[in-house]
Amino acid sequence: MLVAERMSRPVITILADTPIQEAMNLMRKERIRRMPVVDERGHLKGIVSERDLLHASPSDATTLSVWELNYLLSKITVNEVMTPDVITVTEDTPLEEAARIMADNKIGGLPVVKDEEVVGIITETDLFKIFLELLGAREHGIRVTALVPDVPGELAKLTKAIYEAGGNIIALGTFMGESSENRTIAIKVRGVGVDKLTKAIKDNVERIVDVREMEAA
Repeated sequence: MLVAERMSRPVITILADTPIQEAMNLMRKERIRRMPVVDERGHLKGIVSERDLLHASPSDATTLSVWELNYLLSKITVNEVMTPDVITVTEDTPLEEAARIMADNKIGGLPVVKDEEVVGIITETDLFKIFLELLGAREHGIRVTALVPDVPGELAKLTKAIYEAGGNIIALGTFMGESSENRTIAIKVRGVGVDKLTKAIKDNVERIVDVREMEAA
């Protein structure tokens, strides 16, 4: 899956010379936490977050009256508080690569750029939604977490056992295990009861960590 398939578009952008109070009002209206900053041609100049706007203040603010403070705040523009060096991705960036970039750089969103123009944005919220889909979080079924040996063919044996028991796999994810020799598998299955499913897979895993029936959310 690529960024183009899950990015938010059209993206809400803002010009660098916009007053920060206007930028904050736009964020609240659109219920977003960050916006790419662009020039008149739509080319990326930076990115501004809700935190940037909330932390903005004129120098020596503590010596000012509330009227003076409000006046000076009205003169501060997005250009003065934005982050100018922006990490970006393209539409054909794999989603897992975008997620890695966000995690490694501790950022919550990445503008998506094509020929210098901002065409979308991929955020942590988009990735959370994908995670829910990956694990079938909104679907009814039996959720199984198990440890399996990290060797070729183990996953095939497990899925075959589920199939032969009459189960239909609707979600499957693999994660780091307890050591370099195993992996954690999370599977959601329909069409078979808890007891029958547990019996079917117990000989094809190192250990069943958890089994539970989940309702649709």
